[in-house]
Amino acid sequence: MTITSCPNPKEVVQYLGMVKPTWFFAVPRIWEKLKSALEASVFAADSPEREWLDAAKQKVEHEQAGETVPDDVAAKAAEGDAKFAEVRGFIGLDQAAAVNVGAAPTPRDVLVFFHAIGVPLAELWGMSETCGAGTVNPPEKIKIGTVGPASPGVELKLAEDGELLMRSDVVMAGYRNLPDKTAEAIDSDGWLHTGDIAEIDEDGYVKIVDRKKEIIINAAGKNMSPANIESALKGAGPLIGQVVAIGDARPFNTALIVLDPDFAPAFAAQNGLDGRTLEQLAGEEAVRAAVQAEVDRGNEQLARVEQIKKFTILPGDWLPGGDEVTPTMKLKRKPIGEKYAAAIERMYSSVGHPDRV
Repeated sequence: MTITSCPNPKEVVQYLGMVKPTWFFAVPRIWEKLKSALEASVFAADSPEREWLDAAKQKVEHEQAGETVPDDVAAKAAEGDAKFAEVRGFIGLDQAAAVNVGAAPTPRDVLVFFHAIGVPLAELWGMSETCGAGTVNPPEKIKIGTVGPASPGVELKLAEDGELLMRSDVVMAGYRNLPDKTAEAIDSDGWLHTGDIAEIDEDGYVKIVDRKKEIIINAAGKNMSPANIESALKGAGPLIGQVVAIGDARPFNTALIVLDPDFAPAFAAQNGLDGRTLEQLAGEEAVRAAVQAEVDRGNEQLARVEQIKKFTILPGDWLPGGDEVTPTMKLKRKPIGEKYAAAIERMYSSVGHPDRV
């Protein structure tokens, strides 16, 4: 194979068009931004293209559920086939045999979106300690919402508390010069304790619930997955770019939200706010109302105890390798909690809508 690396994430789409990869992997944020860009340009609201997309998404969900696709849905989705093919060519994925996403949770709506336009985006899972992917969805049988079954040569099982355990020749020998840490990670039977809480279905497909150490336990003792909450909100609309669920030892859940830097300008242009910066948009009432609508839609997908009761829109963007996210766009939860402690406390001490910062 020939491998092409893109040093600047902002140039990924340009690279794709030139390379036309047969396999492409990127972290969720790349796919989220690409989806937002396409929704803002090709699949505008109230357009025929959006109607075709919505029908194609319904078709994907029926297929994923093992249900027969209604004739009217199939017919409407088929009307968009030519446009979907054009979009695949435009983004350089018209020759891709497999496309994958990993390193962080991916909102279901992002996965469904790309399946709808004919890009079979599939999650995989792995760690530095596993020297690559421990699980991966096979292109011919993708289960959206899972990271796939075990890779060849990999054994998986769940511990009593739901932690995913892995055993394989590809698992690391240990942490260099850290025997105590190695003993904590790999037990006497050779099982690597991954730190991920998971579920395994009857077909062996794995669903990652969340990192064991990141589970929210609220003031009433209820365990919740912040990644699941965040995924629901990010999948509820294109304006929310980043979101962090807060609620550990708290009476209810709140969220810190960052606007999507690609979709926000388009929203601004459509709502008489053209020319405003992200910092300025974070303080606009029209933006707050639109974000509230997305939070409400996301909350509909969550249990009552999981729902976000208040949120704060933060100014600016969170860049890879910055204070808030890693180079692979994983949330730095503890640094975020420390940096925005004042904003978080205001949400728990204020009445009504929290102040924007």
